[in-house]
Amino acid sequence: MGLTVVYAISGVAVNHAADWNPNYTITRETDSQRVRVAELSRPDAVDEILAQIEEQSVPTATFRPDPETLQIFFSDEGKTISVDLTTGDVFTEIVRNRPLLREVNFLHLNHPKKLWTYFADVYAVALALLAVTGLFVLKGKKGIRGRGAWLTAVGIIIPLVFLWLYL
Repeated sequence: MGLTVVYAISGVAVNHAADWNPNYTITRETDSQRVRVAELSRPDAVDEILAQIEEQSVPTATFRPDPETLQIFFSDEGKTISVDLTTGDVFTEIVRNRPLLREVNFLHLNHPKKLWTYFADVYAVALALLAVTGLFVLKGKKGIRGRGAWLTAVGIIIPLVFLWLYL
């Protein structure tokens, strides 16, 4: 039951990855104050910018993705401060793990590899056996020779229709 719930929750989350990030919450803020940008070649330029926005954390790295942008990274908080060097605008982005959901997605997408791959394969085969043997559990008009045949046909036709639509 536990594995089925893990795969069900993660499956829904991963299916909608285009709509939201299933592993992290990302908070973006625009700081209302602007900074005066010092000569960036000076060794204390980043410290000066951080002092202007009253940021107390110690940065772990900086990066210039383009001539107009300075990014300042803080690894312990998952925070990135971006400064538009032409306007002085300051943007903050904080990335936090989604508790439990990130771990569930980690297993579902088989990031561990190794032994987990074989365990997940055994589980998939067990689900297939459960589906096939379930066809023959009920007898009579509720079984595979009655209503069960229609339900089985619908269960086969639906994926085929979607394959036909998208391929």
